[in-house]
Amino acid sequence: MPQTAQPKHVEMHTSPQGTQRRPKPVFRFSVGYFLGVLVLNILISPFLDPLRGGILIETTLMTLVLLFAVLSIAGGRRALVGVVLVAPAALGEWLSFWRPEMLIYVMTRGAGLLFIGFVVVELLRFIVYAPRVDSEVLCAAVAGYLLSGLAWSLAYTLLGRLDPNSFVFTLGPKSTESMKGFTALYFSFITLSTVGYGDIVPVSGPARMLAMVEAMFGMFYVTLLIARLVSLYSSKSPLEAVNGEKIAGKKRIRSENSQTSSNNPEE
Repeated sequence: MPQTAQPKHVEMHTSPQGTQRRPKPVFRFSVGYFLGVLVLNILISPFLDPLRGGILIETTLMTLVLLFAVLSIAGGRRALVGVVLVAPAALGEWLSFWRPEMLIYVMTRGAGLLFIGFVVVELLRFIVYAPRVDSEVLCAAVAGYLLSGLAWSLAYTLLGRLDPNSFVFTLGPKSTESMKGFTALYFSFITLSTVGYGDIVPVSGPARMLAMVEAMFGMFYVTLLIARLVSLYSSKSPLEAVNGEKIAGKKRIRSENSQTSSNNPEE
């Protein structure tokens, strides 16, 4: 019986008898595009702060990241939840650009953090339930890591806006340094990768708590993710396991038949 083509990104559910059920869609949009937008945002960020229209470009890039993130989420109720969460975050980015008030800024950053947390959970869920390691799983793993660093950078900018004395800058002119833009992104990824050059030091309690949690998250993310990818790569899919059992059964039957024929003398 010819096999039917399956969607590109699916969850394969297996019954106790080993037969596969109808695949459940996971992603309707390639995670690779979302990863590309994330990488583009990180690479362009250090050149935006000196520009006159840097805030406008930064707002546009953040909006693209949010839109591509919601496109990468599966259909159904999760897509509806993603749209509900991304709408205030995307609109708030532009409201904060046109009216940089504290209340709008706090609400925008809070909505963005909530949505990014939801997307990271969905990416990890996709990796956990993936039947095998492919390019989409690897892109989802890298995108989850980069998106986590972006989320903490938003938290640092929010904290720096609420309490400018939360961070101390040990290099450069102190009066011109602030936790925003690429500075927050730089500190976030340095903390996430547990490098820590010491040029930016968190001094307030909330700032130290955020840095501590991010460092622990970075360690556990990489450790557990590598363990999961290795287990996916070394394990067989349900279809391969069923086929292997069938082949082993046929070999066993042939072996028993050959032994039976050798034990019976010819008449």
